[in-house]
Amino acid sequence: MDISDFDYDLPEERIAQTPLEPRDASRLMVLDPAEQTIEHRHFYELDVLLQPGDVLIFNDTRVIPARLIGARDKTGAKVEVLLLRQIDRDRWEALVKPGKKARIGDRIRFGEELSCGIISHTDFGGRIVKFIYQGIFEEILDRLGEMPLPPYIREKLSDADRYQTIYSRERGSAAAPTAGLHFTEELLVRLKEKGVIFGFVTLHVGLGTFRPVQEQTIENHVMHREYYAIPEETAQIIRRAKAEGRRIVAVGTTSIRTLESAAGETGEIRPTSGWTDIFIYPGYRFKVVDAIITNFHLPKSTLIMLISAFAGRSFILNAYKQAVDEGYRFFSFGDAMLIQGRKKAT
Repeated sequence: MDISDFDYDLPEERIAQTPLEPRDASRLMVLDPAEQTIEHRHFYELDVLLQPGDVLIFNDTRVIPARLIGARDKTGAKVEVLLLRQIDRDRWEALVKPGKKARIGDRIRFGEELSCGIISHTDFGGRIVKFIYQGIFEEILDRLGEMPLPPYIREKLSDADRYQTIYSRERGSAAAPTAGLHFTEELLVRLKEKGVIFGFVTLHVGLGTFRPVQEQTIENHVMHREYYAIPEETAQIIRRAKAEGRRIVAVGTTSIRTLESAAGETGEIRPTSGWTDIFIYPGYRFKVVDAIITNFHLPKSTLIMLISAFAGRSFILNAYKQAVDEGYRFFSFGDAMLIQGRKKAT
């Protein structure tokens, strides 16, 4: 398929620059691919829209302050380092800007207590860096690092916790699983009272999720690997729900990629951890996920390709056009959609 098949027109003013308060005040577009219907609701109505027995799968990853601003040791020139994946205690995969000047052997300083050396290149244009410090690295990073907001967000975030889900706990992401940003404690309580069941997985968001597709033919695109884990409790919840014909509702594309990566040919989920480079685009046969909660994604991105695989490309592009016409807010701090999928027999 051609990358232009997943393009759409988006006025710049539709890109949300700040999050809404409260979190669940965002709009919610409800899609039914089977009936080809589109409904306009709000996220705080999610407990009305889901069914008792539905299983919500959340990604509990927590964003680290992965953006470091330093200076080149020799020249003092400004350098930005975005941490993507921890290899061992002191070595990380990272993106370094400006990249062309980031040579092996260069030293970058972030103040008196932290510096790093560039020790090798990666196959995706990044670098392997090794940090030198005194003390506890995580504490130093919390002091010196910045929240790595996407480049299309130009407003400064006044509260860093607004780029974290309220249930985040496993440190390691370079970006937030943004579909989960809409949930509030009150909404979670109402969902539990409705009989919705919660399960948690982990996928540390890295380059694989937000790397642009540069291939004209999308089948040639290669995803970067990201770490994921599914605990025993969640695996049991999913297996039981599947056996009883109840729906698995994935919160965000990272939860989808985690579940579909771990599924065997029969769709059975077992506790596991590892690395995934799964790339889901139209033609993919879903094994686990029955419905999706997701934000609106960038044109030509792997994420719009993924939801097009689930709900149909033309239906999704029509929904995006309606969202633009109806004034929906797009991307990380924007509105959301619930794609109901085919209702399971009960």
